[in-house]
Amino acid sequence: MANQIRLTKWLAALLLAVFVFGLQGCDTGPKEQVVGFQGMTMGTTFSMKWVASSEDELAAVRTDAGKLLSQVNQQMSTYIDDSELSLLNQMPHGQVRSVSPELMQVLAEGQRISVLTGGAFDYTVGPLVNLWGFGPDGRITHAPEQAEIDSLKSRIGYGFVELDPQAQTVGKQGEQYVDLSAIAKGYGVDELARLLEARGIERYLVEIGGELRARGSKPNGESWKLAIETPTQGERSVQEIISLTTGGVATSGDYRNYFEEDGVRFSHTIDPRTARPITHRLASVTVIRPTCMEADALATALMVMGEEEGYNFALEHEIDAFFISKTDEGFATRFTPGFANYMN
Repeated sequence: MANQIRLTKWLAALLLAVFVFGLQGCDTGPKEQVVGFQGMTMGTTFSMKWVASSEDELAAVRTDAGKLLSQVNQQMSTYIDDSELSLLNQMPHGQVRSVSPELMQVLAEGQRISVLTGGAFDYTVGPLVNLWGFGPDGRITHAPEQAEIDSLKSRIGYGFVELDPQAQTVGKQGEQYVDLSAIAKGYGVDELARLLEARGIERYLVEIGGELRARGSKPNGESWKLAIETPTQGERSVQEIISLTTGGVATSGDYRNYFEEDGVRFSHTIDPRTARPITHRLASVTVIRPTCMEADALATALMVMGEEEGYNFALEHEIDAFFISKTDEGFATRFTPGFANYMN
């Protein structure tokens, strides 16, 4: 019996020694942390965060990200006169122009979303965006006349842009003006994610202007926490917190970018189907999809559709979406069944 007790004590002491040695080994090794940086791109801010045991790659990732985002801007901005997209917009109708694989990818996804949403998303809406004062032509203080709106309707329609992905060429049937502002940021986010993954980084959160993509978890094992803002003017508050371990997130809203005339509020969100700013009570919609590019375009489409049409569309197509609508008492929220999986 005494031998048994001594053996038990010896085993306990051995296990304690192994446990303490293990703790000491963890303390001396490199600890995981969240590293990253912020910057400016596409007329807004961007940020990159990832989990690493050191900051060794920080400078190289910053340099690579700057080059990548500069390239995306040069390909897809309507604010740069000699960008690839601007040169495409300047091309006379009836001609065909070769484009980069990157621009073709975004144009093809835009066409797909346009068809899917029945034109609620339409990247040829640019002339109307400019007419209403929300494009590169500058702001306005007076709503355009109906005759001005009607004169542009013949230029609106994604079907007038002809894509040939095999030949990597684009043609226009008329004076179409392509505006990728509702999809290019999402594409840029996906490219930042690919940049990190190419370096073997699989736990990250990247963002451009509030559009995000996440993968993996933080060092403590928790998923990435993201805030959905309450669509109020003049202040910032959180409506909902969501948790994400994979996927892209995009939010579209009409509560920050608008102008008023004689008490009438004109949103920057233009419905391509009516050629006018939206007038319904949907204030913002957040979409989660596998890629941020798809989430970006779909968030715009659902925002155009409004609280009822948009919600029913999201249900039908199994899109995870969170809607915030204006009411006489404040705001009301609504979400599709799949979105509940991300809510805390």
